[in-house]
Amino acid sequence: MQVIETLAQGLKRELKVVIPADEMETRMNERLAEVKDRVRINGFRPGKVPVSHLKKVYGKSIMAELVNDIVREKPTEILTSRGEKSATQPEVAMTEDEAEADKILNAQADFEFTLAYEIIPAIELKDATGIKVTREVVEIGDDEVNEQILRIAESARSYESKKGKAADGDRVTIDYLGKVDGVAFDGGKDEDAELVLGSNRFIPGFEEQLIGVKAGDEKTITVTFPADYPAANLAGKEATFDITVKDVAGAAPIEINDELATKLGLESVDKLKEIVRGQIEGQYGSVTRQKVKRQLLDQLDELYQFETPERLVNAEFDNIWRQINTDLEQAGKTFADEETTEEEARVEYRKLAERRVRLGLVLSEIGEKAGVQVSDDEMQRSLFEQLRQFPGQEKQILDYFKNTPGAAASLRAPLFEEKVVDHLLSEVSVTDKTVSKEALMAEDESEDKPAKKAPAKKKAAAKAEAAEGEEAAAPKKKVPAKKKAADESAE
Repeated sequence: MQVIETLAQGLKRELKVVIPADEMETRMNERLAEVKDRVRINGFRPGKVPVSHLKKVYGKSIMAELVNDIVREKPTEILTSRGEKSATQPEVAMTEDEAEADKILNAQADFEFTLAYEIIPAIELKDATGIKVTREVVEIGDDEVNEQILRIAESARSYESKKGKAADGDRVTIDYLGKVDGVAFDGGKDEDAELVLGSNRFIPGFEEQLIGVKAGDEKTITVTFPADYPAANLAGKEATFDITVKDVAGAAPIEINDELATKLGLESVDKLKEIVRGQIEGQYGSVTRQKVKRQLLDQLDELYQFETPERLVNAEFDNIWRQINTDLEQAGKTFADEETTEEEARVEYRKLAERRVRLGLVLSEIGEKAGVQVSDDEMQRSLFEQLRQFPGQEKQILDYFKNTPGAAASLRAPLFEEKVVDHLLSEVSVTDKTVSKEALMAEDESEDKPAKKAPAKKKAAAKAEAAEGEEAAAPKKKVPAKKKAADESAE
């Protein structure tokens, strides 16, 4: 077998691989010898079929199998022998001329194919001890814990039906039907909807018009959807809602005690406080971690500058660009609305794609040299978290990760990256700085955001906006933070 390099330009490589016809014929004869005793051909006893006849009957099909085996196995073998790693799966090209292909299958011509690929550049690791990051830390006071518990208590408080008019803080149970220009719209209808007046769960102006209603009342109210409402077909539109009031209930007094904790499935109010404090610490800790990681990546980005494989950058850019356009479409906006143009945005997000690929290669090299490993237990825990997020779809998710090539890598990659970050943080200089929660939560320029004003938001914001955009529901129901906190505490 001959391997001839035909292109070495930057990271791009092309190789011409030639396997002589006599070598292909030898391999074919070896395969024929292996199957000789197993084949059954009329007129011949088992094991007595002449090789010449076997070649006439099975030669071309066996040669086709050999060709497939070679193009599947040889690229990896060739790259290993050259000490190269391909950034993506190498592209294999063979002759498309039918006459030439027929000669190859009959061992009358050399089998030639080409490999085209980009190599992963050699990365010389640099001393990271000069990197300095600041870890912002928030001191959690009792007042903040008590405030969060108060929200939980409000979400868990009981209500009792009452006679008379609904007041601010009362819970009303209603049926409603929303219309725009007299026509009902999708998501604008609900029955037995419970709404605490003053909770601001529905669009502005909706709850205020229910002050003073009584059980049995029927009322039509008029509201205007906000201009930035996620459902573009409703944004800025005036709508009417036909409402039937089924019940008005007053709220019971709030008491922070062991009874409240028991109601939430906990043994005491002290345990409730402990859990709530842990939740707050976790929320702040997550933000702290992201800010530290961002500082680390920014400095790594300055340390390492090298050519990145174009195919990896293209793939990363395509992923980013799809998300950008999805976000814009769901928000009903254009690039002009975001004070940019499509051309400018492409340039900015191309730079972002290059940065991500470069940092990914750097982290991979650092992790490999440091012996960072992701254990099977860690993979199992990550998979379990995936299953928790989609109750009822466990089997489909398990089947997906079992049967989809590369799916397991999508679980392993973020785990590996976080472990490499942990490794780096053990080597660099980390200084703790106590800050207010407002300072901690202040938005920084992210590695996910180009320098110019960008049409896409950070991933979490983009996902939140996408989720809201799918619900064309009329009075926009916002799940209160207190409800979520109560649910988490109960767990």
